[in-house]
Amino acid sequence: MKVLIVSGGPETLVPDHFLDDGSVRFVGVDAGVIYLLDRGITPDAGFGDFDSISEKELERIEHAGIHLHTFEKEKDKTDLELAIDWALEQKPRSVYLYGATGGRLDHGIVNIQLLTKGFDNGVHMEVIDRNNRIFLKMPGSYSIWRDDHFPYVSFLPFSEHVTGITLSGFKYSLEEADMKWGSTLCISNELVTKKGTYSFSGGIIMVVRSND
Repeated sequence: MKVLIVSGGPETLVPDHFLDDGSVRFVGVDAGVIYLLDRGITPDAGFGDFDSISEKELERIEHAGIHLHTFEKEKDKTDLELAIDWALEQKPRSVYLYGATGGRLDHGIVNIQLLTKGFDNGVHMEVIDRNNRIFLKMPGSYSIWRDDHFPYVSFLPFSEHVTGITLSGFKYSLEEADMKWGSTLCISNELVTKKGTYSFSGGIIMVVRSND
């Protein structure tokens, strides 16, 4: 089971299509609830203080029969983090975050940092928008398939140091290289084979698949 969380980021960055294979639970966060309703999707749950929507929109949400989790504006967690915590309690296979980029830079940065919650629960998590797919990886060896919609692949050091990174099947290959914060060594690579591999021995890597 997947959980798709749609937050209240700029609609222009939310993809037209969701990763829906029939085993998906939708969650709306604040204005993200309206975004889903506008597209004929009634989310299983809604989270937020709903300070970014009108009274008429709030009435629409209440009449839709959505299980709402409402909070005060002043709190120790963002609405999105509260939604993620709930989603992880449902024991999903994966969690995808939409509407989590664009707008305020501080929110975008911390939303990417929230991906670390997946590590604590053994759940794959991604941030997805029209131009990017972002996820984190712990040390290991992984396969990666070419995707014409997201042709560019970057590997960024999420931890202070990443050691022993090896890339195979890419335009720019690597063998047992090290990176640290601020390194642009693995920015904007491309797969030259249908399937490539990447591996590393230490640290945490942020994988960014992009199309712009």
